[in-house]
Amino acid sequence: MLLAIDCGNTNTVFSIWDGEKFLCTLRTSTQHTRTADQYFVWLTTLLKHHDLSLDVDAVVISSTVPRVVWNLRVFADRYCGCRPLVVGKPECLLPVDVRVDADTQVGPDRLVNTVAGYDLYGGDLIIVDFGTATTFDVVDTDGAYIGGVIAPGVNLSLEALHKAAAALPHVDVRKPDLVIGTNTVDCMQSGVFWGYVGLVNGISKQIKAERGREMKVISTGGLAPLFQQGHTIFDHFEDDLTMHGLSVIHKYNIEQGN
Repeated sequence: MLLAIDCGNTNTVFSIWDGEKFLCTLRTSTQHTRTADQYFVWLTTLLKHHDLSLDVDAVVISSTVPRVVWNLRVFADRYCGCRPLVVGKPECLLPVDVRVDADTQVGPDRLVNTVAGYDLYGGDLIIVDFGTATTFDVVDTDGAYIGGVIAPGVNLSLEALHKAAAALPHVDVRKPDLVIGTNTVDCMQSGVFWGYVGLVNGISKQIKAERGREMKVISTGGLAPLFQQGHTIFDHFEDDLTMHGLSVIHKYNIEQGN
């Protein structure tokens, strides 16, 4: 079985893949000080709750936080008995091309999402990931990653608004009943929700115009379901897009004898 690990700026997700489906997905906050032993205790404790054990023979990692990778490598070696495959490292092969400016570093999560999107839906995609940042990844007809857009994340925008204007409170992100708010909280929620609807629609429209073709828009990330409500911004929503991409990358490397 495969242990897929997606380490983002805010959360780190662990999933057990049995070759056909994900048996369990567990989430913890990302902390660069967390040791391999702490990962083991946390993970095995929760796996028992799901009647599972850490019985895996392979580990694949995607991490946007380089300082965390060392302890995840130690964890894989010490407790899974294997050398992990780390997306973005030279030894990790990708089933798609990356066509960006020379010496440009592309986030591993964006490459993994590209692989997953192409595997599920083919080419000509715009993948919108609602994470710490809101990213748009553009997938060419043949599945190649050809660039994208990075915008502030929803929660990051709310936090910046609160810090910059002391009179404005912390608010939850939700779809407001009306666009015009009649109190401060409603006004903030409307601005964030409809602002990001406009951002996604506007950027997607510009990408399609620049590419000169119709493209599918795929959403993923924690807040993606919120922006699905009653709107046709996205053609598809994939909750486990990154994890699916990690399983595809692992399979591809096995097939290549890597």
